[in-house]
Amino acid sequence: MAIIATGRQDEALDIVQDAMLKLVKRYRDREPQEWGALFTRILQTTIRDWYRRNTVRQRVWGFFGTAQNESDDGEFPWQTMEDKHSVNPEQQTKQQQAMAVLEKVLHDLPLRQQQVFLLRQWEGLDTAQTARAMGCSEGSVKTHYSRAIQRLREQLQGTWP
Repeated sequence: MAIIATGRQDEALDIVQDAMLKLVKRYRDREPQEWGALFTRILQTTIRDWYRRNTVRQRVWGFFGTAQNESDDGEFPWQTMEDKHSVNPEQQTKQQQAMAVLEKVLHDLPLRQQQVFLLRQWEGLDTAQTARAMGCSEGSVKTHYSRAIQRLREQLQGTWP
């Protein structure tokens, strides 16, 4: 989730590490069953904090006429990773192109829609767990999820294999 949110693996790893440290510091006495939802909530907050800091950083760098938000080579790390399980190079190329489009569309979603989609689809949380993790109502989760799905369908139509 952090990689999709930031677009940079090094930033994402820092965010996850910060979230893990916060979980251990503040909630180590809680029941292990609560840790998953707590960690997800802390992670979402840490991602939002990163966005806030990044916005300020971009304004400062923009003032000096330089941009600091692209990775060194302009690509996401997983775009260049080799799929060792694929046998058909043509199918592999199509899948890589489709994943690149999916990653871009996910990255372009508004932050709350992105978070809800990732929590529901990739983390497998239900509506109530997602609402708890994000600190919002179940209705809000349903609305953000519906809008994310609609946007993904529009953007990926004819692209996804």
